Amino acid sequence: MEKLVITGPTPLKGEVEINGAKNAAVAILPATLLINGVCTINNLPNISDVQILCTILEKMGAKITWINKNEITIDTRNINTTQAPLDLTSKFRASYYIIGAMLGRTGEIEVGMPGGCKLGARPIDQHIKGFELLGADVEVGKGTILAKSNCLTGTSIYMDVVSVGATINVMLASVLAKGTTIIDNAAKEPHIVDVANFLNTMGADIRGAGTDVIKINGVEKLHGDATYSVVPDQIEAGTFMLAAIASKGDLLIKNCITKHLDSITAKIVEMGGNVEDNGDSIRVWYSKRPNKANIKTLPYPGFPTDLQPQMGVVLATANGTSIINESIWESRFQYTAELNKMGANITAQGKSAIFEGVDELFGSPVYSTDLRAGAALIIAGISATGVTEVYNLEHIDRGYENIEEKFRKIGANIQRVSE
Repeated sequence: MEKLVITGPTPLKGEVEINGAKNAAVAILPATLLINGVCTINNLPNISDVQILCTILEKMGAKITWINKNEITIDTRNINTTQAPLDLTSKFRASYYIIGAMLGRTGEIEVGMPGGCKLGARPIDQHIKGFELLGADVEVGKGTILAKSNCLTGTSIYMDVVSVGATINVMLASVLAKGTTIIDNAAKEPHIVDVANFLNTMGADIRGAGTDVIKINGVEKLHGDATYSVVPDQIEAGTFMLAAIASKGDLLIKNCITKHLDSITAKIVEMGGNVEDNGDSIRVWYSKRPNKANIKTLPYPGFPTDLQPQMGVVLATANGTSIINESIWESRFQYTAELNKMGANITAQGKSAIFEGVDELFGSPVYSTDLRAGAALIIAGISATGVTEVYNLEHIDRGYENIEEKFRKIGANIQRVSE
């Protein structure tokens, strides 16, 4: 078993480089199944979710060559199965993108029921609705999903709820469909735009990504022989922005798209922090106790649910009483019990949590309950007095590349230790 051992408190200072976006990469990799050719993807985050996806694609017949730790070429001309490895696809959520891509490519696919962080009910009904409206038959069995279609045909699809996954999956299935598909009430997150840009680079005709109406004109084929760079990770950038405030530090966060960070910037300024927007980098600093704030998570461009736990660490030591309302996932406050072990005073019930700000946190053994909770506990350990041990690192490694090394370079006393 591995753990992170953190000794604090340490004000984080220096520069940090942001990797490519996890949420974009785990959709772009399955999207390569739509290409009957070779393409190159760079700025790819070297994280466990990406590594598992590459293994899945290789087992399906793709040839992947690692040029360096963040760049690959992928040849999907020889895909030879319509059954993705069930044991691997059931390990994480984004495996469901293989359904949309393979429906577009071959008209048939079987995958394991998607897994991932346990954040509460995560239905895929909007995905299935979209596939069926395009002309597919979908069967959900014991631990598997089987989808088939003789001919996908473009249509109008209204999403009953704003769903990032369903928006991307329907977009994938529509790229090679006959005719035009219109997705109404589509999600608008930056990684949706990135997936659309990738597909358009390969010959697709997708318009309106980033708005609530996306139009996909089906094309006959996608070509390879192109290079695409994954968009910088909005959530990783936001994680370090909030780490700067929680630790009373001063960070220059490089290789980010600052427009994607507007909702986080606004809250940091509201709490008294300082933010300097440089276009492709952002500086965040503050040396005082932050002010209280109220947060409600919302789909983009609102405050991201994936930064809610990291913000919770900041509010745990803010001056006054703060409230977070979680409108996306009903089980995202599991981390608050771990923060309370460190001296926080948080009362969580249902989709709301009340944070009574305390003067300081104290080191303690804590357990990561999901990916973003793990990042939050690292920030808490860096900000706390004493030694913190963070367990269940497999969650953290799913979404952050060499996270302890990045924190160490900006001053954190953090080590990965095997027990």
